[in-house]
Amino acid sequence: MSQDEKAQRLEAAAQLYDEAAEQLELAVAHCRTAAGHFRQGEVPRGAAHGLAARGHLLEAEARLDDQARTHAKRSNA
Repeated sequence: MSQDEKAQRLEAAAQLYDEAAEQLELAVAHCRTAAGHFRQGEVPRGAAHGLAARGHLLEAEARLDDQARTHAKRSNA
């Protein structure tokens, strides 16, 4: 593998982790917003943000799953 190919693979991996981190940060924000709404008795709004948080978690998980599959394909076992 050339240095250029290696650099491209490493950048692709880094981008997946950046994307997962962004999704997790969005999930955190939605969780905090949901907590505030529930404290104010705004159940529908709190639940909506709770579901949005879960969606962002699923998106982060998908990015990490992609990275795991890539790693598995390249393992030497």
